[in-house]
Amino acid sequence: MTFLIEMGVGARILVAVAVLFAVGGVLGLLLALADKKLRVEVDERLTRVHELLPNINCGSCGYPGCAGFAAGVLSGEVTSLTQCRPSAGRKGSREAISEYLASTPGPDGKTINIK
Repeated sequence: MTFLIEMGVGARILVAVAVLFAVGGVLGLLLALADKKLRVEVDERLTRVHELLPNINCGSCGYPGCAGFAAGVLSGEVTSLTQCRPSAGRKGSREAISEYLASTPGPDGKTINIK
């Protein structure tokens, strides 16, 4: 540490900048590795089913909102799309969800047949 005292102001600034770049580089590398290691794969069908629902989040289906209902549909907990009462007012909503899930396989390669 005595070498820092003997250095001029400009040299100290360069050392500080170099240390900050090194620490930033190491932390950036750790973040990149964490991103690869801790990535969570999301079923893309969840987003599409959620978009096809009325998004009123009324809870009348027994789930805490439309996102919960969509997750229940994909997990197999929901046995009928008629549990979503507001979708009855949107013509073709239930049919669109049913057709989408019947034609789009999930990550496991299976489709869902629900009415």
